[in-house]
Amino acid sequence: MHTVKHVIIAVLLLINTAVFAQKSAVYTTDLQEYQKALTLYNNQQYKAAQSLFEDIKYETEDATIKSDCAYYIANCAVRLNQNNADDLITEFVEEYPTSTKRNTAYLDVADYYFENSKYPYARKWYDKVEENSIARSERGRYNFNFGYSLYATGSEEQANKYLNRVINSKEYGSQAKYYIGFMAYEGDDYDTANEYFDQVSDNEKYKEKLSYYKADLNFKLGKFEEAIELAEAQYPKSYAQEKSELSKIIGESYFNLEKYEEAIPHLQAYKGKGGKWNNTDYYQLGYAHYKQNDFEKAISEFNKIIDGNNSVAQNAYYHLGESYINLDKKQEALNAFRNASQMDFDEKIQEDAWLNYAKISYEIGNPYQSVPQVLAGYLDKYPNTNYREEVETLLIDSYITSKNYKEALELLKGKNSFENKVAYQKVAFFRGVELYNETQYSEALDMFEKSLKEPRDPEFVAKATFWKAETDYNLTNYNEALIGFKQFNGLAEASGLPENDNLNYNLAYTYFKLKDYSQASNYFEKFINKNSGDKLRQNDAYLRLADGYFVSSQYQKAINAYNKAININEIETDYAAFQKAMSQGYLGKTASKISELNTFINGYSKSALRDDAMYELANSYVKQNESDKAMQMYDRLNNEYSRSAFTSKALLRQGLVYYNGNDNERALGKFKKVAQDFPASGEAVQAVSTARLIYIDLGRVDEYARWVKTLDYVEVTDVELDNTMYLAAEKPYLDNDTDNAIRQFNKYLNQFPNGIHALKSHFYLAQLYYKKDLFENAQPHYKAVVDASKNEYTEQAMVKLCEIYLNNKNWSQAIPVLKRLESEADYPQNVLYAQSNLMNAYFQTDRFNEAESYAEKVLSNLKLDNKVKSDAQLIIARSAIKTGNEDKAQKAYADVQKIATGSVAAEALYYNGYFKNKEGNYKASNAIIQKLAKDYSSYKYYSAKGLVVMAKNFYALGDAFQATYILESVISNFPDFDDVVNEAKLELNSIKAQEARTNSSIETDDN
Repeated sequence: MHTVKHVIIAVLLLINTAVFAQKSAVYTTDLQEYQKALTLYNNQQYKAAQSLFEDIKYETEDATIKSDCAYYIANCAVRLNQNNADDLITEFVEEYPTSTKRNTAYLDVADYYFENSKYPYARKWYDKVEENSIARSERGRYNFNFGYSLYATGSEEQANKYLNRVINSKEYGSQAKYYIGFMAYEGDDYDTANEYFDQVSDNEKYKEKLSYYKADLNFKLGKFEEAIELAEAQYPKSYAQEKSELSKIIGESYFNLEKYEEAIPHLQAYKGKGGKWNNTDYYQLGYAHYKQNDFEKAISEFNKIIDGNNSVAQNAYYHLGESYINLDKKQEALNAFRNASQMDFDEKIQEDAWLNYAKISYEIGNPYQSVPQVLAGYLDKYPNTNYREEVETLLIDSYITSKNYKEALELLKGKNSFENKVAYQKVAFFRGVELYNETQYSEALDMFEKSLKEPRDPEFVAKATFWKAETDYNLTNYNEALIGFKQFNGLAEASGLPENDNLNYNLAYTYFKLKDYSQASNYFEKFINKNSGDKLRQNDAYLRLADGYFVSSQYQKAINAYNKAININEIETDYAAFQKAMSQGYLGKTASKISELNTFINGYSKSALRDDAMYELANSYVKQNESDKAMQMYDRLNNEYSRSAFTSKALLRQGLVYYNGNDNERALGKFKKVAQDFPASGEAVQAVSTARLIYIDLGRVDEYARWVKTLDYVEVTDVELDNTMYLAAEKPYLDNDTDNAIRQFNKYLNQFPNGIHALKSHFYLAQLYYKKDLFENAQPHYKAVVDASKNEYTEQAMVKLCEIYLNNKNWSQAIPVLKRLESEADYPQNVLYAQSNLMNAYFQTDRFNEAESYAEKVLSNLKLDNKVKSDAQLIIARSAIKTGNEDKAQKAYADVQKIATGSVAAEALYYNGYFKNKEGNYKASNAIIQKLAKDYSSYKYYSAKGLVVMAKNFYALGDAFQATYILESVISNFPDFDDVVNEAKLELNSIKAQEARTNSSIETDDN
């Protein structure tokens, strides 16, 4: 047994020895390959090394070698910048938690990233290192590297902790002190920075770098002389960017020492951060120029300060305003002071800016708010100001000089001092004139009455009395107008006023409207004798004087006056000639009448009275028993004027001539034509009545009965009731019993819709409704008259119907009636009315070519008043703008501006400024827009549009501050005008984008 046992042991030993020998051989082979891979790694052949380490790791069974291979595979991945490098390191640590290379792995990777300036990656891996496991010899490197990585990634407080550990290190101490000092410098801890920089200032490595920072530190510590000395010493040794920064240090140091002349060249040499200056940079250079009294250059810097909203900007804008004032640029100063006054960083500057803003507003006007508002706003904000008395005087005066009368009236409410009452009297008067010129007569009357309730200034009492009378006249309140004109005539102040020049003319017309022709003639003669130089009005006065004599049956005096009107030959010569012929007839001089009417028909081929003349001439021939000539003239009238109001009358007269000549058949033919072509007219009723007599005489009553049944407006059996009901309505109408008349006319029309008097009833009922401002009620009755065949009421009805359509902006309904009125009107003023409203209606319906055409028709009338002329020129201008014909628009607006008032004048001024801008005449454009702001500030829309043009002008003139400030003010002050605000926003964004290229303080949509 003993022997067997030994044999077994011997065998086992033999087996173990064989196995060990085999393992030893494998291990030796692995170790050799591993050493080969390590050599490749140390020779930085990372790709080859990584591949070999991977093979060894796969084949070896030795745990230590596997672990080391995994470590080097991951390390190679890091150095090869492979995407999975971080994952391989993590896998290595997780798979081999007990590896001695765990901490080394973190440190190696971190050091690798650090050396390659990948500080965020380095920080990540340094953070994983266990400090206690680091060899003492490597701790300095770790603390410095980790500290710098923290500094480079923005964790300066943590960086300080690690860098402070090595400040006494021979190898890392100087670097650590430099960066600790630099972090203090960047954190504005200049004393600490100075302390550390001093400790390394002898180190050649940092000496040159520190020269700049030491200069800057001294500047920031307020040691400006030292800063200048250090910076100037460093300047020659610096590169371009550093030279720029040193120039800034030197320039600002001189600036703070108030040595502005020395500061300027250095401030100018500064290139900015990234090629851009900021608002403070512009301020310092601008202020340095300002202190040298070089205001042009000061402005050129100050006005680049955009979007400023701090004490520097407030100071800059205040001094910008003063610079503008020194160069007499008050509009520009207004904006600068306004901006400074809206900031409260320095209350003294704010108050001074407010005062300047208020005073300049008074001098030149204010485009943003009324001048009284500005002055009152200053007094509200600074009630104890030393300038109170001066500003109060300006405030009272500004109510009138601002010309924004509507707003001034609101501001004057409740102010009871004598001076304010005087101001209220004047402002109410001027507002009344403004409304009068805009044909808003009821509102104007109210203003004149308010002015007269404060009778402080006798001259304005007189003026308001006159203009109230004028307004009453236009409102057809003739009795009140007469009282007013007489009151004005009795005032001592009246004789020296321009209103007195036309007083006799106005009194004459008022008496004329009241049908007191004797007094009217008296005052027309007074006017004629006193105003021989005013040919147009003298001509008109002769015509009305003659008309007064004519209606008073003083025909010879009428003829004399008409002759004088014809001799002046300014207006309505055809009318005077026609009336003169008629006067001859009334004097019994039929031959003279006939002769003059023939001359008239041949001499006034385009007169609206020519058909009247033909009708009267034919009637005169009848009177002279020259029936053939009469019939020829009636036929001529009917042929040449088929739609004349006299056509039906001429046909009726022809029928009567035949009837009186016992030519019954021909008479019936004429009467039937009248009844058929002019149904329900007065002539038709008379024609039917006379035809009835003929049929009775001829014994053909059955034929009459059959014929008359075809006429739906003749109800034979109800004639008596028809007449009775009509008379019941006409009586209250003539008695001015309006409501009763309306009831009775409606009752008549319900009973007899096609009655004998239906046409007249429709017209009178329409007139009654119109007088009561019940325009919708009046409309169908006017339309009934207009739709009937032409009659004596047609023209009046067309005018009134058009007025209703136009007031309701029913352009499509108004246009055909206006067209008909234009072609059929007997009165020239109604032709002009039609044409002027057609031009507007076509414009409103975007038919701009037709609008222009009618405007030119209107302007071809040489006897236009300024209001109609201005309207026509305005339509041409607006239409040309709409169709893109700006050359035509420019000329038309220039014509408008010569005579326009109110909102039209504001529009014309705006376009004048607009076209000047287009031509590149920016200063002239600004002068025009400034006038718009001063004289027409109450017309906000064009004030706002004008400001946008002004902003464009200023930017073109190189003043970015003015441009952006104005545009921002438009956006904030005029929110009701979307189109203007949108244009301002587009322009502002464009300017800011342009300016942001050189000014880092500007915020744009891209920032």
